[in-house]
Amino acid sequence: MKRLHVHVSVEDLERSRQFYTTLFGASPSVVKDDYAKWQLDDPKVNFAISARGGAPGVDHLGIHVDEGAELVQLAGRLKAAGETTFDQEAATCCYARSDKSWVSDPSGLRWETFHTFGEATTYGEDDVPAMTEGEACCGAPTPAPAAPAPACC
Repeated sequence: MKRLHVHVSVEDLERSRQFYTTLFGASPSVVKDDYAKWQLDDPKVNFAISARGGAPGVDHLGIHVDEGAELVQLAGRLKAAGETTFDQEAATCCYARSDKSWVSDPSGLRWETFHTFGEATTYGEDDVPAMTEGEACCGAPTPAPAAPAPACC
């Protein structure tokens, strides 16, 4: 099964958490000091918010799969379409352990395809190699030296 993933950077996590809890009619399945996630069945979406210094708005979109084989299939389709992907194995991000494949759409919007296989105690502890010069964790643009770090996953 595939589930749409939406990650939104927010300025006020608590206020946003209350808003989305009311909107979805459900409490988040994960709540941390800087992060909340709803794993909803109606609509089928993995919706996450974080307050980690990124610009407010959509951080990235993605497709969350249940099985590793589905991730391999999705990554293969992206590569077959001629897109350059950045693959990560056993990445720690968003308080989870996941295998991932990242790509940018023709307009530059970041898409994450991923299979989660465990929980993590930190938001993101792995050293993520640069995708290309000028990109940081999860494909977010590298901030100016004085800017806060972008949200990761």
